[in-house]
Amino acid sequence: MSTEPRINDRIRVPEVRLVGPSGEQVGIVPLAKALELAQEYDLDLVEVAATARPPVCKLMDYGKFKYESAMKAREARKNQAHTVIKEMKLRPKIDPHDYDTKKGHVVRFLKQGDKVKITIMFRGREQSRPELGFRLLQRLANDVQDLGFVESSAKQDGRNMIMVLGPHKKKTEAMAEARALADARKAERQGRNIGSDDADDLELDDDAALEAENAAAEAEAEEAEGEEDEAEDGEDIAADAEKPAEVAQDA
Repeated sequence: MSTEPRINDRIRVPEVRLVGPSGEQVGIVPLAKALELAQEYDLDLVEVAATARPPVCKLMDYGKFKYESAMKAREARKNQAHTVIKEMKLRPKIDPHDYDTKKGHVVRFLKQGDKVKITIMFRGREQSRPELGFRLLQRLANDVQDLGFVESSAKQDGRNMIMVLGPHKKKTEAMAEARALADARKAERQGRNIGSDDADDLELDDDAALEAENAAAEAEAEEAEGEEDEAEDGEDIAADAEKPAEVAQDA
């Protein structure tokens, strides 16, 4: 079923409660009279309250009304913020360089107004040292306390330890700041008297550079995680290989 209101000849009732172009109440009039007034004003007769008795109709420019409604809906979607939970995985014995890299990702997520789920993964004998993961989570929370806060304290979940960080800024505020920064950069480029074609190329170059930077950072993070996983597998294999010797020694 169509959700659009009935207009003009599509209205099938004997009489309507008519509202004028400026919002004035005309009163209850026959449908033919309402259509005649619409033609005189060169406007459309639009049914705005179909369930009323009699239905309420208004004289308006329906094409302009639809356009303005679409623009309002588009603006509302533009300003709508969706809460996203990002995830970052760490190991208890993470390398300082890898820690700095992943902390940088957490900082970027918090600046964007997103929540971050921090997961400490324990492997093998590390499971007997949960305090290592707890101290690492506390360290990370202290390092990013200017941008976020601990929304969910560290807790053990099987072989993992989880903590959730929430941003100080709301998503809408982060989006507004990003748009303001983009507008400022655009105004700065226009102030340099760059031609329209050159400005478009420069904007594309900036976007491409930003995408390349983000892609490189994500690739670096994935590579680091892959190296950590390989190291973890090696540690587990070594630990399993030591177990028979230990058993034999006990015997």
